[in-house]
Amino acid sequence: MMTTTLFDIHPTTASRIDSVDLSNPVFGSVFSDHQFRMDFEGGEWKTGVIEPYADMSISPAAMVFHYGQAIFEGMKAFRQPDGGVALFRPIENIRRFNKSAERMCMPQIDEGVFLSALLELIRIDKHWVPDGDSSCLYIRPFMVATEAHVGVRPSEQYRFMIMTCPVGAYYKGNVRVKVETFFTRAAPGGTGYAKAAGNYAASLKPAAMARDQGYDQILWTDAVEHKYIEESGTMNVMFVLNGKVVSPSLGDTVLSGITRDSVLKIAASKGLDIEERKISVSELKAAVESGALTEAFGVGTAATMTPIESIGFPEGDLSLPPVDTWEVMPMLAHRLDDLRRGKGDDPFGWRVLL
Repeated sequence: MMTTTLFDIHPTTASRIDSVDLSNPVFGSVFSDHQFRMDFEGGEWKTGVIEPYADMSISPAAMVFHYGQAIFEGMKAFRQPDGGVALFRPIENIRRFNKSAERMCMPQIDEGVFLSALLELIRIDKHWVPDGDSSCLYIRPFMVATEAHVGVRPSEQYRFMIMTCPVGAYYKGNVRVKVETFFTRAAPGGTGYAKAAGNYAASLKPAAMARDQGYDQILWTDAVEHKYIEESGTMNVMFVLNGKVVSPSLGDTVLSGITRDSVLKIAASKGLDIEERKISVSELKAAVESGALTEAFGVGTAATMTPIESIGFPEGDLSLPPVDTWEVMPMLAHRLDDLRRGKGDDPFGWRVLL
């Protein structure tokens, strides 16, 4: 679906940045001065606008509330050594956004318009990009169905928006995960590969139950047999097995993570052996018990790379080797962070400078 290449800009007359402590931002709670908004009506996208961040008015009959047409993305902008700002692989997020839109029967957005609006929004609010080794500007594009209609069919009206917020670390420290053998994140033929809001809503109860049992997150298994590992909470997951970096293979039940792809490419560039394949719960348990599994970690935009210190299997919890003895994940995390923050060369061409 094509869009106009123009958008209007209405900058704020009263920035809120002086009231914010950018040295210690809380994840997802403070929002920058501006937002981008663009509406789809009459079969086409209208002219977008960059405007002051504000609440929006929407009908209680808006179809998003009743039939769940809602998708989103997550990406980040990073302060560079020279004081500039760079985005990390934004075109990949844009393409995944459109893939999600197609699956949810929503209109796609021209990649050039999406990228232009994104870059201009960040330029305007670039002073909101924090410094600090664990801080950055989190970017949340999303689209919801806005037509006021009660009846099951695709909406004929949508709103696309981009908002941003300065953030610190999502997880602090290592996490304990539980292998989930009853609840399901995604089923074959479903929406698991899309960043649909409903996927996350369905995960809240089992995640809350896991926390009540002393875990930080869930290790999701397949919906058919609960036999194979798929994701970890809201992240992709990787294991270091017998010295190889192993990640569950992609499919329609596993989100194609940009961070996942980046880490695998970095690992390959470092000469590490990589495997993308099915990993069974029984194989994982045996690997922990034998010492073949030396590292396990979640990878995602919000959390970046999070060490898993123990795994709760149906038969009981098993601990991994102490995180301070790990070698692979720290090396990959360091290289990924350097690429995002402009430290050293970028042979992949992933940084997009403003």
